[in-house]
Amino acid sequence: MVVEIDTPQGTARAHLHTAETPRAALVLGHGAGGGVEAPDLVAARDAARSEGISVALVEQPYRVAGRRSPAGATQLDAAWIAVVEELRANELGDLRLIVGGRSLGSRVACRTSEATGAVAVLCLAFPLEPPRRAGKLPQNRLQELEAVKVPTLVVQGERDPFGISPPGPSREVVRVPGDHGLKADPDAVAAAVRAWLPTVIAGVPASGTPAASSAASPAAPRTGRR
Repeated sequence: MVVEIDTPQGTARAHLHTAETPRAALVLGHGAGGGVEAPDLVAARDAARSEGISVALVEQPYRVAGRRSPAGATQLDAAWIAVVEELRANELGDLRLIVGGRSLGSRVACRTSEATGAVAVLCLAFPLEPPRRAGKLPQNRLQELEAVKVPTLVVQGERDPFGISPPGPSREVVRVPGDHGLKADPDAVAAAVRAWLPTVIAGVPASGTPAASSAASPAAPRTGRR
C-alpha cells in the first residue's frame, strides 16, 4: 500500500509493507539522489518482514516532486517527523518504532530519533566523511551518530569512500562487501539487519502514544494525507 502524506515541505510518500501480526515497525528513508528501491533498503525491508516487523519506505517531498537535489537538513527533518507522526497515528499505531535509512536518510533518522520516539536506529551506508574535494574543508558527521541515545546498527561497505563509522557503547558496526552503494552483497546486508532487529525489540514496551515531536520540532505542524 502507498499513502501520500502532507508535510510542511510538500507531499511525501510512504510505501507500506505490513506484517500479518507485527512485532514492531521499521521506517526507512532513501539516499540523497536515490529512491526506496535501492538494494540495501530492499534487503533491510525483506529482513524486517521475515522477523514479523512492518516496514514503511518513505520518499521525501523533494523526490516525490521529481527533484534529485535534496532539501536542507531542517526541511528534511521536519518532513520526516511529520511522516512518522502520521504513520504512528494511523497505520503503525503504537508499535515499537525503529527508524533509519541509507546514507542521507540515515542522517535524518539519527538527527530526529528522539523526536520520533524511536527505540533504535538502523543506518545503511552512513556517510561519515564525504570524499574531499579541492577547496573544500573536510567534514565529519560522527556527532550525528554520537547524539543518538538508543541502540544503533551501522551497516557499511568495507570499501566505502565515505569511511567506516566507529562502534560505540550502544552502536554496532557491521562491515559487508562493497562500497557506499551496498549493492555487492544484499544478502550480507539482510543478514546483519536480521540478526540485530530481535535484540532491539525484545523487552522494549510499546509506546501507547505517538512521539511528542511537536515540542521538539516546532517546524513540523500537524499534517494530513491524500
